[in-house]
Amino acid sequence: MATVATKTEGVASTSKQKNRAVWAKVLRNPLGVLGLVLIILFAVMALLAPVIAPITANVTACGSTFGIPNCMTQFSFSPTPEAPRSGAILGVSNGYDIFFGIVWGARTAFLVGIVVVGISLILGLVIGTLAGYYGGWLDNLLMRFTDILYAFPSLVLLIVLVVVLGRNLFIIMLAIAITGWGQYARVLRGDILKVKRLEYVDAARAMGTKDLRIIFKHVLPNSMTTLLVLVSLDIGSTVVTFAALSFLGIGAQTGFPDWGQLINLARPWIDQPQYWYVWLYPGVTIVLFVLAWNLLGDALRDATDPRSR
Repeated sequence: MATVATKTEGVASTSKQKNRAVWAKVLRNPLGVLGLVLIILFAVMALLAPVIAPITANVTACGSTFGIPNCMTQFSFSPTPEAPRSGAILGVSNGYDIFFGIVWGARTAFLVGIVVVGISLILGLVIGTLAGYYGGWLDNLLMRFTDILYAFPSLVLLIVLVVVLGRNLFIIMLAIAITGWGQYARVLRGDILKVKRLEYVDAARAMGTKDLRIIFKHVLPNSMTTLLVLVSLDIGSTVVTFAALSFLGIGAQTGFPDWGQLINLARPWIDQPQYWYVWLYPGVTIVLFVLAWNLLGDALRDATDPRSR
């Protein structure tokens, strides 16, 4: 019995050492470090948004949602863009301050990315763990339900959910999460199917350890590596999905500080070179944000790939 306990403790210690080695390898990857630096810069911009782009009187009157103003600083009601000038250093689009929208849009991007991926991850963890660990009829039932979700084109299903449930920030985030948890469940189920057959899991069962403890102490910690890579990659793609909904006019309400909203406002002027600033700044911001998470995700994937050791 003591030998079995020593074996399970040794596995836990090895798992921690493996995680430290993974992050050390990420920090040795120049592109991974670049992605991490960009993420930190965006996070600082989001945290210091009230200092970088102070809230004006018209913004205060709009109220806020999850700490984000419901509207941007508005200089006029004219749809014609205004070139960068003092007080609007990146220009004005449809009367709204582009700089204010980009700065506060960083907070929107982190909120949407973290909340949506968090909800999707929780759903995927529950369903993937139950299906992979217990197997049998429960596995078949949960995986067939996941297959039904995949039968619908994700964007079409997302649009239908937003239209039916309402154009509300939380509802939009919930709808994106509902359409995105399936991949987490599938990936986790596959990893758990391999991990649960290993010796240290059998050793834990032999000690009479309850299933819940085995799952949380031995199975999940050693099945999460691939999932964490997927999470890092998905935060960026989730922000793009939210921006796409805003671009289509079914995302956040008009005037909400969101990068996709800024590009939507710039749509009538994209073919006119003199108004390049209305689409360039928000477009580059989205590209850099998504690139940062993809670089970090690729670095994590390389660090956890046995073939790269």
